[in-house]
Amino acid sequence: MSGNKNILAINFGGIGDEIFFLPTLISLRKEFPNSKITLALEPRSKSVKDLTDVIDELLLIDPKGRRKYFEMLRLLFEARRGKYDIVVSSGGNKLISILLFLTGIKVRCGYDTGKLSKILLTNPMPLNKNQYACKMYHDLIRDLTKYNTELPEVNINRKEKISNSVLIHPGVSKLSVQKKCIKTITPQVWAKTIDLLVAEGKKVMLVGGPDDKECIETILENVRTHNFENLYGTTKNLKELGELISSAEKFLCSDSAPLHVAVALGVKTYVIFGPTDDNALIPKNGNVIAIKANDKCELKPCLWARRQTTCDNLDCLNITASQIVSVLLGS
Repeated sequence: MSGNKNILAINFGGIGDEIFFLPTLISLRKEFPNSKITLALEPRSKSVKDLTDVIDELLLIDPKGRRKYFEMLRLLFEARRGKYDIVVSSGGNKLISILLFLTGIKVRCGYDTGKLSKILLTNPMPLNKNQYACKMYHDLIRDLTKYNTELPEVNINRKEKISNSVLIHPGVSKLSVQKKCIKTITPQVWAKTIDLLVAEGKKVMLVGGPDDKECIETILENVRTHNFENLYGTTKNLKELGELISSAEKFLCSDSAPLHVAVALGVKTYVIFGPTDDNALIPKNGNVIAIKANDKCELKPCLWARRQTTCDNLDCLNITASQIVSVLLGS
């Protein structure tokens, strides 16, 4: 396959999912350098375009709202109208192969979900969820390119490193909380962590986005020290947050989108993990450290794999401030 291509990529999910998808788009750009890449994604994740220049256009589709059927018909209409040469979709639903076939696009890359996908897709690829998500998505284009981009890459102006600094981003998306997907420790534990890090002589900075307002306020009510920098509200978007992350020697966060920005920047990162699978969400390169409870829950990790909400016990998030600081100072 050669020449310039008009490429449609489809990837629905949160901003973290879009960052996971970037290596796939980057490899396509390397293989077809003068091609046009359009990414169809949910409106809530459109800020991914601020992090990269590999995406030429966005096609905003809401497959989960009240008009989801109309939105999928609109996607089909735009796909046929766009005269694309290649379509790549990350969806694992068995109906995806039908959708891609109906687009009329010549080269159709998706996951092998059964006999129908083998007939309707030109490039049905195995779906292996037991690996880092970037690799899982990149498998989709294994037949199209010789390139293998392993990690996300973002276009962010890196700041000068602040010596002995620890940047803390405690929050998770408000949507995940509303869906009863608890993925981080309590604000009280975060506050104690700040106290201990300051006592160890670290320059601590606290940051968060609009979704983190309540969490930040509770942390500020419980923290005992005043010898840290409260930067809440100083970053207006994910790109500005990325610039701040780049200035930190170490970054401490929850399982959320800022984690994946830090991975792309190569910042030494420590992540609180509870019910989600760190093997799928962080690379095994030694630069990202998972901090997990010493619980013996046989179902962990359960979120998404076995259940759609977290349980009431949350033993998997029984992580102490002392444990967090010990891991952070020890590596």
